[in-house]
Amino acid sequence: MARKPEPDRAALVTPGAGAGRDHPSLVAIEKALGRHGVPVERMDFPYRIAGRKAPDKPAALVAAVAEGAAALAARTGLTPERIVLGGRSMGGRMCSMAVAEGAVPGALGLALVSYPLHPPGHPEKSRTDHLAAIDVPCLFVSGTRDAFGTPDELAAASALVAGPVTHAWIDGGDHGLRRGDDEVASIVSEWVLGLD
Repeated sequence: MARKPEPDRAALVTPGAGAGRDHPSLVAIEKALGRHGVPVERMDFPYRIAGRKAPDKPAALVAAVAEGAAALAARTGLTPERIVLGGRSMGGRMCSMAVAEGAVPGALGLALVSYPLHPPGHPEKSRTDHLAAIDVPCLFVSGTRDAFGTPDELAAASALVAGPVTHAWIDGGDHGLRRGDDEVASIVSEWVLGLD
């Protein structure tokens, strides 16, 4: 019997602030990548594991991403440079901060679903300071009606990223991208598989 080839990449996916590792979009991403033999780890943040509703401070969330990436690297035998980080909303933002701050030493790429560019109705509170420090490929999957950032706002902000940027727009989608899990998973999977 032929042995399955060893994976050459893996993915760590993280939830938004109000969700956990079992969010349907994260499960869909895991299934889509799993069909191609790509290991996926869906993680919860410490506050969620502790049963709290309010997210931890960013430093603790970034540290959790770094720990999750290191554990996935150890489990799969891959280097951090072969792991894609990402997730929904706050989770994706924390992954992007982990890469920008060097908490994760390199990454194959960042897959950011519904990136929370700013709080709804407050474009002046932009969350872009760290984007210029990102030099890995980035995928932004967002709805065209996302209150956390319009397509024009996100295109302008993502232009700060030093690495190559890909945008995928879900027409009419809001921040939750309801009923779009399979489409999102397909977009993320195709992008992850296409990374060198």
